[in-house]
Amino acid sequence: MRAASDHYGQVTIGGVPIPGATVTATHGDQQVVAVTDQRGVYRLAELADGVWTVRVEMLGFSTLQRDVTIVADTPASTWELTLLPFEEITRGLPTPVSGAAAKTDNPITTRAAKGTAAGPRPQRGFQRAGVNPSTTASAVTTNDARRFPDEPSGDLGMGAADGFVINGSVNNSAASPFAQLRAFGNNRPGQRSLYNGGVAVLGGNSAWDARPFSFSGHQNAKPSYTDLHLVGNFGGPLKIPRLIRNGPQLFVGVQRTADTSAATQSALMPTALERLGDLSQTRDVAGRAVQVIDPLTGLPFPGNVIPQERITPQAAALLAYYPQSNLNASGRFNYQAPVLSNIRQDSFQSRLTQPLNTRNQLSGTFAYQRTRTDTTGLFGFEDSNDVSGVDAAANWSHRFSQFLSLRLRYQFTRLTTEVTPYFSNRTNVSGEAGIAGNAQDPVNWGPPSLIFASGIAGLSDALYAFTRSQTNGWSAETFWSTRGRHNITFGGDVRRHHIDILSQQDPRGTFAFTGAATGSDLADFLLGVPSTSSIAFGNADKYLRASSYDAYVSDDWRVSPTLTVNAGVRWEYEAPITEQFGRLVNLDIAPGFTGVAPLVARESVGALTGRRYSDSLLRPDKGGIQPRVGVSWRPVAGSSLVIRGGYGIYRNTSVYQSIATLLAQQPPLSTTFSVENSVMNPLTLANGFVAPAGITTNTFAVDPDFHVGYAHNWQLSIQRDLPHSLNVMATYLGSRGSRLMQQFLPNTFPSGAPNPCPACPSGFVYLTSNGSSSRHAGQFQVRRRLRNGLTATVQYTLSKAVDNASAFGGASLAGAAIAQDWRNLDAERGPSNFDQRHLLTAQFEYTTGVGVSGGALTNGLKGSFWKGWTFLSQLTAGSGLPLTPVYLTPVPGTGFTGTVRADATGAPADAPSGFYLNPAAYAPPAPGHWGTAGRNSVTGPAQFLLNTGIGRTIPSGNRLSVDWRIDATNVLNGVTYASINTIVVSPQFGLPNRANPMRKLQTSLRVRF
Repeated sequence: MRAASDHYGQVTIGGVPIPGATVTATHGDQQVVAVTDQRGVYRLAELADGVWTVRVEMLGFSTLQRDVTIVADTPASTWELTLLPFEEITRGLPTPVSGAAAKTDNPITTRAAKGTAAGPRPQRGFQRAGVNPSTTASAVTTNDARRFPDEPSGDLGMGAADGFVINGSVNNSAASPFAQLRAFGNNRPGQRSLYNGGVAVLGGNSAWDARPFSFSGHQNAKPSYTDLHLVGNFGGPLKIPRLIRNGPQLFVGVQRTADTSAATQSALMPTALERLGDLSQTRDVAGRAVQVIDPLTGLPFPGNVIPQERITPQAAALLAYYPQSNLNASGRFNYQAPVLSNIRQDSFQSRLTQPLNTRNQLSGTFAYQRTRTDTTGLFGFEDSNDVSGVDAAANWSHRFSQFLSLRLRYQFTRLTTEVTPYFSNRTNVSGEAGIAGNAQDPVNWGPPSLIFASGIAGLSDALYAFTRSQTNGWSAETFWSTRGRHNITFGGDVRRHHIDILSQQDPRGTFAFTGAATGSDLADFLLGVPSTSSIAFGNADKYLRASSYDAYVSDDWRVSPTLTVNAGVRWEYEAPITEQFGRLVNLDIAPGFTGVAPLVARESVGALTGRRYSDSLLRPDKGGIQPRVGVSWRPVAGSSLVIRGGYGIYRNTSVYQSIATLLAQQPPLSTTFSVENSVMNPLTLANGFVAPAGITTNTFAVDPDFHVGYAHNWQLSIQRDLPHSLNVMATYLGSRGSRLMQQFLPNTFPSGAPNPCPACPSGFVYLTSNGSSSRHAGQFQVRRRLRNGLTATVQYTLSKAVDNASAFGGASLAGAAIAQDWRNLDAERGPSNFDQRHLLTAQFEYTTGVGVSGGALTNGLKGSFWKGWTFLSQLTAGSGLPLTPVYLTPVPGTGFTGTVRADATGAPADAPSGFYLNPAAYAPPAPGHWGTAGRNSVTGPAQFLLNTGIGRTIPSGNRLSVDWRIDATNVLNGVTYASINTIVVSPQFGLPNRANPMRKLQTSLRVRF
């Protein structure tokens, strides 16, 4: 079962958290959506490990998007939004009466031209005098005509926020404490309260949701669950009579959520006859009867029936954990079950802001969040994942003059994660089954992992893990305005990272069965003869330490009223991770991989090469200089035509943790090896975890000259307004990655070929940084600005991404991350894992009571019924993600499976009826040759998702409003598949084996005051 992790992040502007931003993570046909809370934090739950495209959107701000690699303990992401210039936010609104907006003629600048030039944007006017960071661009109005000294011209623009005026110069939105009360005609409501807040309830029940999809046509049992969200927040000045008169601005928010998701998965389980050793009805992928050979005699078992006394007690004990088949699908699959995920979350956020005087301001934030996710997998094992986090920060801002300001910041974060498997401290599955050699401590109780080449479901359960990541960060940033066209920002950060881990890489061990002994992988299992075995445990506690540094300078240069240039440079350095007690192990490797010797950290000289190593066993990479530039140009004065361009270098700052985790689980500090069954090293289920003599037991090593990867990103866009409040934009985005991670198995050869170097060491994965990638994308977007209550956006993206870095997502021992042929790494070049060629997104929103035609002036009974409704919908349709046809067989001389690809037979890959791939198009590789099918040469199922919602806002008086809303996910209840089986010779090859969730309904009620 593929690993899944939660991903956290924070969205800010100028260092201030932004609530209400929409965060969408896309990975092939999977999509997860979250909304930032009051501290700007979002949580994307249960993301499958791999590369996800994360997109952050919020009205009035430029959209951000980048690829995030999700693995266990992925560091939290930070997103710095850039406020769109007022002229872009308000295009299509009535012409201002006062003409104040005409003062800003600067071209529209986007993320390429502003926020990403060299570092975080400086903290600006949102965190002064108690201004709520969730307010809009109207936070600066003509009622306070003096621009804040650290507010660069062009972000908000002097007078721009007063552009939408109806009654003289009175600001209509009243979103700012500096604005006058909202006014329409002679109607002016009473004084606003100093305090604001709200409570909300969101609920859902499985009775409202559609029944999970069934692969067989028979109805699935509908899971029973209830979802509930409780949210409350309160904000205002802190005043205590006789103690505090002019106290700080205080915000407090609490949240309690309970969510459930259900997806359907199909699988092939051993039948009742097969459990008894009777394989007479078992068929291969071509429908032929499987012939089972007795490995003791070399002759077939009579009638393909294994005698009961030959079935090992270990196999019989593990078979008891396999569920009985519950459907008949002609041998392709015989079992399906909903995979449930229950998420419970509690969070608390608080913020204090205190102006000390006219030049100094102090603020602080504190947030705590705890999330528990209980996941019930295909076998019915319920594993839990507890994540808790603390984030506290203190900020001090000082204004030296109208043109110079300084901000200092200290931040402390701690994230604790604990994974508790179903069997942990409950049942010693391995011990009771008579399997020796693996970890038997109660926290690691459970079955060994089983892998079958024919497509039988592999037995597995989560692994216990406890991780505590702690960071102390200090930053300083200075903003300097030159009284003219330059706004210069420079600063830097220093962070100290502590990562404490209590976990084992593979404590219960893994057995793979390929049919090498009998011709049937299931028969091999029943007889207790695995093809390979691997294990890794010992040295469970790891105390990883590292520091990171960055410095940046950027210049926001207003060259002319029609040209803006934002240029800068950023330097980043992440020191390679060390272990507090020196418990890291790499391999000192002789030239040409002719010899290896384990090298423990702090043993500074390699035994074979004489090379001197640092405590991290890696050479520091301090060359993280990243120039960035963005240009925004309006070629025709007074025209809406805007051309933007940008270029920057971006460094991968999170590569070292996965490397250090693997280096900490190597001999001689732990029991770790991956071996193949052979005459010299016979393996059994009972005694398969004993390391043979004379082999390389280390399973991982890294090039000591490893470099941190980086990417060149560039983009060019053209935007123009059209009649009827339409806006069109065409964008080209390019990227080229260098120094990306590649993994291979040295001294290996294809099955059936002679061993070219019998004396050379093998059986370990070697990590280098010689990979490269490229991505080109064209986007075309048509947007209708809010007019008469209607706004909509349609965007189509055509893209192509290729790379030869199979370990793109991080260091790993998984077969899919390892190159097939270590002597021909260029053969790994193919579509990237995230390469989605076609993607269409559309968003539609209609609000009643906006504009004269929209019904804003409708009164009486009709107005009471009509006004306040909002209808919205979101469509996502795209092509599938690439997949690789795999032939599960051990790589000779190693215990690794999953790296060998299938042979392309030349038959068309177009699927026959009921299949996504033609099974006749692929076959096992020819003896002595590697598979000829390309990496990621198969396209998975296309994706389609339509979500809708309807809501209404009911005002009550001047300060109270009630919001009601109901949302439907997958409203059409259409079936889309999340994955297909790509294991050649499996009866399920080319068939979908996982379906996305069906229709789900939720309703919410919010009261605001």
